[in-house]
Amino acid sequence: MQSALSSPSGLAHGSTSFQKTLTGRIILAVAATGLVAVCAHISLPLPFTPVPLTLQTFAVILVGMTLGPAAGFSAMVLYLVQGAMGLPVFTPHGPGGIAQLMGPTAGFLFSYPLAAASAGWVVRVPSNRASRFRQAVVAGCVTSVIILILGAGWLASLLHLNASAAWHLAVAPFLPGEAIKVTAAAGIYSTFERWRRS
Repeated sequence: MQSALSSPSGLAHGSTSFQKTLTGRIILAVAATGLVAVCAHISLPLPFTPVPLTLQTFAVILVGMTLGPAAGFSAMVLYLVQGAMGLPVFTPHGPGGIAQLMGPTAGFLFSYPLAAASAGWVVRVPSNRASRFRQAVVAGCVTSVIILILGAGWLASLLHLNASAAWHLAVAPFLPGEAIKVTAAAGIYSTFERWRRS
């Protein structure tokens, strides 16, 4: 006889119950910072900009959608604290620690809590018309806009760039990758939600 937790719906119900406990939320937040850290290390420096190409934004989008606004925000604040303490959670193409939170990529990093909260909020807005996947794509797009605007704004302020230079250094090179990351995160999230609700 199959146990309740050995079926997909039983496992999904168990993961939802786990997420509602304080211990579960702490463990998921720490795991989320681990995911973002791993994705930060999958990075490629670009010769024409101080901002490397990484998978961090994919992880931030997915964490926000999966954990929800409050837990996603908290997980990303914890991530920044870990980085400030000197843990190797930021991309290796930077000074690390507090210095990284004051460098060219600081605007991107500081956008993560707000971005994750926004992704979590958008996918939880009731919608009769939009499919889960479409709603997740919208959430990912909102998240990417927040990250790119804050990242470009900080870089422009730090390096005294005009709007055109900030666009070419901190936004335009990353748009194709963002489209792929948003689509991938939306696909994973909507698949998990479909499985959880079945």
